[in-house]
Amino acid sequence: MGAVRVAAAEGLTGAVGLSGAPQLNVIRLGAGNNQSERFAFLAEWYDPNASLLRRYELLFYPADGSVEMHDVKNRRTFLKRTKYEDLRLEDLFIGNKVNVFSRQLVLIDYGDQYTARQLGSRKEKTLALIKPDAVPKAGEIIEMINKSGFTITKLRMMTLSRKEAADFHVDHHSRPFYKFPLFPSELIQFITSGPVIAMEILRDDAICEWKRLLGPANSGLARTDAPGSIRALFGTDGIRNAAHGPDSFASAAREMELFFPTSGGCGPANTAKFTNCTCCIVKPHAISEGKSPVVNVSLIE
Repeated sequence: MGAVRVAAAEGLTGAVGLSGAPQLNVIRLGAGNNQSERFAFLAEWYDPNASLLRRYELLFYPADGSVEMHDVKNRRTFLKRTKYEDLRLEDLFIGNKVNVFSRQLVLIDYGDQYTARQLGSRKEKTLALIKPDAVPKAGEIIEMINKSGFTITKLRMMTLSRKEAADFHVDHHSRPFYKFPLFPSELIQFITSGPVIAMEILRDDAICEWKRLLGPANSGLARTDAPGSIRALFGTDGIRNAAHGPDSFASAAREMELFFPTSGGCGPANTAKFTNCTCCIVKPHAISEGKSPVVNVSLIE
């Protein structure tokens, strides 16, 4: 009956995930049957009592929304297959944090080739940057992003130094639409004139879809060719054009590393002053129901 069977603990053999992380050997049955389809991930959970990172194999069955977990180190079942309505297939991508019965798991790798093939190409990441001129309209832009099928996985408001701005614009020298008389000084002066909002966004074919939602780089042209685009609605000209998106995998990776460094750096300075302020928490159910843009608009207004 079960789609997945795990060998008894004494018969388990070690294996590694697609990136070299150890995992259990799981036999996947009935790949062609949607009722038995399941996706496997390697996940980590920080145990505060033992001050240890514990590694699990997380199995998700989309047919009935059930989950199953196995302790990788001890090679035993940790959670038998159980229906869990708070986890969705769209929540499952590398780097995401998911809650399973009050445990916050970080998905660090695919558990098998089937999962990597089926889901790997469906979850592409890119950078979405709201420029200083459009920060007052950030709530409306975020609402457009959500309605276009993107998931916002990271978000920071920050200010750029001149050096960070120069590093960010290093690829723009070869782009004909940026060859202004004051280039690159005018670009750098503009991007450092106020806070920016950087986001890591996720969806199928994210780079192309984000560029399509942005519209042409020159806002005047965007109002003619793509009147419903972000730059047409919120931009002014070719520099003050509301938002930015990289146009290739390489550019996306480079720019996301600038704003959300993974190599130990802290990235650009955030705008928090911690004076005359309070704390606002958008609860998980509001985010999952797509209501966070409404909250953002209300806060900004």
